[in-house]
Amino acid sequence: MRVFESLTELKPLVGQEIAVSDWVEMTQQRIDQFAEATGDHQWIHVDPQRAAAGPFGATIAHGFLTLSMLPMFAESAIEFRNVRMSVNYGLNRVRFTSPVPVGSELRARFRLVAVDDIADDGVQVTTEVTIERKGSDRPVCVAESIARRYA
Repeated sequence: MRVFESLTELKPLVGQEIAVSDWVEMTQQRIDQFAEATGDHQWIHVDPQRAAAGPFGATIAHGFLTLSMLPMFAESAIEFRNVRMSVNYGLNRVRFTSPVPVGSELRARFRLVAVDDIADDGVQVTTEVTIERKGSDRPVCVAESIARRYA
């Protein structure tokens, strides 16, 4: 867990990896719950028998499920102290670069891309998040995430 006592600690770290999350298992239960929440019931995600005969040999996680886990990964990797509020501001770029078979273990690496001052004692923090699968050389998702944090 990387702890930042102040937002002023961020600017000197632009261009560097600042944290790595814990590993999280992608379970069928998580995939099914995401399908229920979003209405995306494509067989490749929710039908283990049919998916076993499909191109990946098992069900795979939705790309947007993997992306939606960014806050969970961040919570296990980074703590901002003395911050009164943080808000998700959006994404610049997202790519799903390889599938996430059920049972995979994932973690995220956070690289600081930019820290820009904004109004109300805040900073806009742009972070490249690379989500990797244990045992694979290729990441499963690369996203540029933007958050606004206020001291």
